[in-house]
Amino acid sequence: MTQTAAITEAITSLTDAHTRFGLVRIEDEQFFPEWFEELPEITEAEKTSLDVLRRRYLYHRADGDLLEGTVMLLVVSPLLAIAGFYDPPFKIAAESSVELVLNDGEELLRGQIDVLVLQNQFWVMVLEPKKTTLSVWTALPQALAYLMANPQPDKPVFGILTNGDDILFIKLRQTPTPQYDLSQVFALFTSAREVYEILQILKGIGQAISTV
Repeated sequence: MTQTAAITEAITSLTDAHTRFGLVRIEDEQFFPEWFEELPEITEAEKTSLDVLRRRYLYHRADGDLLEGTVMLLVVSPLLAIAGFYDPPFKIAAESSVELVLNDGEELLRGQIDVLVLQNQFWVMVLEPKKTTLSVWTALPQALAYLMANPQPDKPVFGILTNGDDILFIKLRQTPTPQYDLSQVFALFTSAREVYEILQILKGIGQAISTV
């Protein structure tokens, strides 16, 4: 009989994700060059939009911790818009349900991605409803599980984790064996320059997968 569990309950640590999915982290620059190599330039207009985004975020953040919904409004949604993910060929789906079948059908894991950018590969996530004081790393195990649910396992999939203050990029491949790697953590809260780099990475990934 198939046992059903929530991803957030079944995958609570990196050890869980590694063990359940046979995942291995590959710390190799050649595996994930998209976050640092040949990044596209951004325009002065885009820089101005990013300055406004960060100024608004800092204004609201000054009053205390922010929950996921506010981070979505102030950071995630504007970033996706500036990077072009609301325009063709991309589609946005909110609160998308996913399922993972493990152990030859004996175990079914279910979860819900907060934001999914549909171009078969690029899936964007934020922390589950938690305060901005929590590290982006707390969402990594569940994010890896969601990325493993990619309907096209023969292609790489990318993701983002953010708690508003910080942003982390992920790249995952399922073939020939499940592997992933991470970018550095970018500090939107403390560095205006790193906000520009975040957009460059987003645009670069978008260009790379827009024709896939």
